Parts: sequence; structure tokens; C-alpha cells
Amino acid sequence: MAHAPMMWTAFAGVIIALMTLDLGLLHRKNHVIGIRESLIYSAGYVAVGLLFGAWVWHEMGRAAAALYWTGFIVEKTLSIDNIFAISLVFTALAIPRQYQYRVLLWGILAAILLRGAMILAGAEIVSDFHWVLYLFSAFLIFTGVNMLFAKEEAEAAPKNKALHFCKKYMPVTEKLHGEKFAVLLDGKFLFTPLMLALVVVNIVDVIFAVDSVPAILALTTDTYIVLTSNIFAVLGLRALYFALDAMLHRFEYLKYALAAVLVFIGGKIFAVDFVLHRPFPPVLSLGITVSILALGVLYSLYQTRHHPHKEKKS
Repeated sequence: MAHAPMMWTAFAGVIIALMTLDLGLLHRKNHVIGIRESLIYSAGYVAVGLLFGAWVWHEMGRAAAALYWTGFIVEKTLSIDNIFAISLVFTALAIPRQYQYRVLLWGILAAILLRGAMILAGAEIVSDFHWVLYLFSAFLIFTGVNMLFAKEEAEAAPKNKALHFCKKYMPVTEKLHGEKFAVLLDGKFLFTPLMLALVVVNIVDVIFAVDSVPAILALTTDTYIVLTSNIFAVLGLRALYFALDAMLHRFEYLKYALAAVLVFIGGKIFAVDFVLHRPFPPVLSLGITVSILALGVLYSLYQTRHHPHKEKKS
């Protein structure tokens, strides 16, 4: 679906403004970001992302806004698994918290470009070959069912393999050199563990994008909605990481709700084309998605209410 240049300009303007504020004013120097600061930034990013849905409503109507909000919420929830994987990478490489933001900064910029390319390519393919959507839907159902029964060791395997692969083929120094990604030692150009962390974080994001991109394309193939909801969800990942990193143990049951959402999104495509023979109401889809995820969050918080708080080392 073609959209007026003004809509793309508005989207680009908001993204540039957020990045300028973040990089130019709020985080010009590396420092340890506390939970309170992270929560404030995260709330700001979420608020902007949700408010952008109001712009979509104004320009494209209620149904389009409902699809945007559904995509934004699903992608934001999927990012919690991404945060868990990033935390494992930082722990394995012993990256101090004052340098983690630098890795996340460049990692998110790369993620925006990589996901943007994947979304544009995926939307074009689905637009030309509708049957590909059935493959995406089947993959989402398989992924959701697999999440219900997969063990934590199996879920961490792709991240461990990526780390081991990069360690094997990248010339990396044994120790950090401040916030540098590469150094020249004894005439040899070497990467630091900070660069290794950046590369692995990007690989991990691509792995998760294999799940998240089909999820949003299964909701709608409108490139504008798909791209904006995904980018806004990813953009605040840096702040969300520091807010949730110390509290991930409180969301250990959320994956079951997320699995149910993926199965619902994937199954909806088959139901619409082969059973209902009419579009599934976007507002109803939004309501079901939010309800499932809200129940997952509340159940997780209730079940882990007596779990000890895990302090993160700086």
C-alpha cells in the first residue's frame, strides 16, 4: 500500500528527533544507568510509540491503528527474550555495565537497519506471493508450541553457538581497552571483547528477527504499519535492557503467554482464509493480544513475588 510522503517524513522526523535527544543530549558519556533512569527513558519511548499509533489512527483510521498497536505490543514483548539473550552475552564476556550502553547503542542502530531491510523484503515477498504468508503462519504456530515445551538450555543454544563461532574466527584481545572496539597491539589490529559483544548481540537480534518479522507480517502486510511498529518497539530496547536486566527472573512465565500470542497470530491467518472467509477485526485482535500478555505478566509477577532480587554487578 502506497502512503503519502508526509507520513514517511513524519516517521523519519520522530526517529531522528529521538536519536538526537538520546545520543546528543542524554548519553554523551558512558555511565552506569540505574533502574530508575532506565524506567524513565523506557516509559518515554513506550509513550512515544503508543502516541504514534494515534497519528496512524488520524491518517489511516481505527483499524490501521489497532494493527499498529498490536504489532508494537507484540514486538515489545518479544524484545524481553532479546534482553535475556543480551544479558547472557554481557555476562559471558564480563562486559562492565558502564560500557554496555555503548554496545547497545551501536547494536540498536544496526538492528534498525537490518530489521528494516528484512521487513521491506518480507513485505514485498508476501505482497507478490500470498502463499508465503501461510509459511510464516505455520512457522509462528511451530515457534509458539516449541516455546511451551523447550528447555532453557535449548533456548540459549543459538546464542552460545554465535558466541563460540565469533570467538573462533575473530582476533580478539584478552582484556578490554576502555570503550574501544579495536586496538593496535604490537603491530597487529585486534578487536576488543566490546566488539565481540557487539557482533554477537547483532547476530542474536537477527535470530530473534526471524521470529518477530513473520509475527508482524502475519498481522498486516502494510509496509508503513509493519516498519513503524517494529522500529518503535526496537528503538527503546537500550533503555528497557537496563530497566529489566535486574528483574528478568520476575518474567519467567511470560514466555507461555507470548507463545499463546504467536499461536493466535499464526492460527488467525488460516482461520480467516479457510474458516471465517472475512477479515478478523483488528480491534478484537488487539484486545485478545493485550489480554493474553497482561495475564502472562500478572501471573509471572504473582508466581515470582517471593523470589529474591538479583543484584547486577557493575
